[in-house]
Amino acid sequence: MPTPISDAASGLQAAAARFVKERRIAGAAAGVVHGDELVWSAGVGHADRSASRAASPTVLYRIASITKTFTATAIVQLRDEGRLHLDDPAVVHLPELAAAQTNAGPIENVTIRRMLSHESGLASEPPDTDWTAYVYEASPTRTLARASEIGTRIPPNRQEKYSNLAYQLLGEIVARVSGRPYAEYVGAEILRPLGLESTSFEPLPAELSERVATPYDARFLSDELTPSRPFAPVGAEGGLWSCVDDLARWASFQFREDAGPRQRSQVLSGPSLTEMHSPRYLANQEWTEAYGIGWYAIRRGEVVWVQHSGSLPGFSSTVCFDPKYRVGAIALLNGDDDAAELAMELATLARDAVVAAPPEIETPAAMPGEYEPLIGLYLQPLQGAIVRVEWRDGKLTLLSSKDMAWAPTLVPTEDVDAFVVEPGVRQSGETVRFTRRADGRVISMFTGDQTVLRLEPLE
Repeated sequence: MPTPISDAASGLQAAAARFVKERRIAGAAAGVVHGDELVWSAGVGHADRSASRAASPTVLYRIASITKTFTATAIVQLRDEGRLHLDDPAVVHLPELAAAQTNAGPIENVTIRRMLSHESGLASEPPDTDWTAYVYEASPTRTLARASEIGTRIPPNRQEKYSNLAYQLLGEIVARVSGRPYAEYVGAEILRPLGLESTSFEPLPAELSERVATPYDARFLSDELTPSRPFAPVGAEGGLWSCVDDLARWASFQFREDAGPRQRSQVLSGPSLTEMHSPRYLANQEWTEAYGIGWYAIRRGEVVWVQHSGSLPGFSSTVCFDPKYRVGAIALLNGDDDAAELAMELATLARDAVVAAPPEIETPAAMPGEYEPLIGLYLQPLQGAIVRVEWRDGKLTLLSSKDMAWAPTLVPTEDVDAFVVEPGVRQSGETVRFTRRADGRVISMFTGDQTVLRLEPLE
């Protein structure tokens, strides 16, 4: 069935092929998602040059730091279950950290939330890391045994300080709080419920190891690329292998709306997903980059792309998406280059096609009969404004004659006259209550901070 992106397919293919050719890399696998569907995908170049094996959406690549989005999801799951709080000091769950360096404030200032958003000030890497020499301590147990050598390098919240160490420790928190090894937890609670059958930590099962791409070092002086040295397995900070087909499901999952408590493929509630995507702080003076929980955002023009990239020797990867239009892209390279540049170009082409497409016209959801007495016009005396209570897009919505951007939506409670304001406005979480007179006619509405009076039509 044609989609708004169908007409952009040739442009997407050309962009991917041009990228591989101009950057002189071995190959790339790429895809575009719209809503719940992978609407375009392709492989360009080679997954393995010596074997003449073509790149494809089913070839596996190391996705490196994109793994952090899975780790963050596991932490938020445990938070939603009440098993931890994001503002817990990490030392509560990892008592070994009591011995960590404290030259930038007490270790209790290193909270789970700050670690998730790279604002904890923790050291960037585990002890003795030297990427050039392929030296990296991937065991959180061994890292914590050297707790006196790690700790904060700058005060928390001062700036963005990307930390693989922080995510390695977050993986250990997942293991200790859940009572299961980190990789086992992620597999059982995230990968399998979402059907990500080709996404795995090492050691890869035989059926997956046969599909991996060969990593290549960055080109230097010659187009004859050299395969990269094998890099040892890592964990919560960057250990997953995956493919375009699976990462398309991961991107589409980010668009899920609330379906109640976490169960099966929901994995996280809609509000928790939105919380993860929302910016916590600006990361640069240009206001073009911000960090959320496990994700970061890049502003290009008027569009804000939520994304995460990853890089390990011989591999580069990016997943990016626009939650508003439910469009995203994946780029996986078996070479050292800017996967984010390719992913953003593909996502922009796809988004432009979606924005330009005629909108779908749907039959509005029927309004529940008990809402009929509530809708209407209300006077807001303090502001001299008219508040309209409307049924729109399947929800009771408040609109103001003086503030066109204010449009809170209401969630019903067990009390037919009481509602809770959804996230996004100052009144979020507050109770909106309608008051009736003895004959049942609604006469006013309390909006969380003031009472507005219902206006009755003249008879």
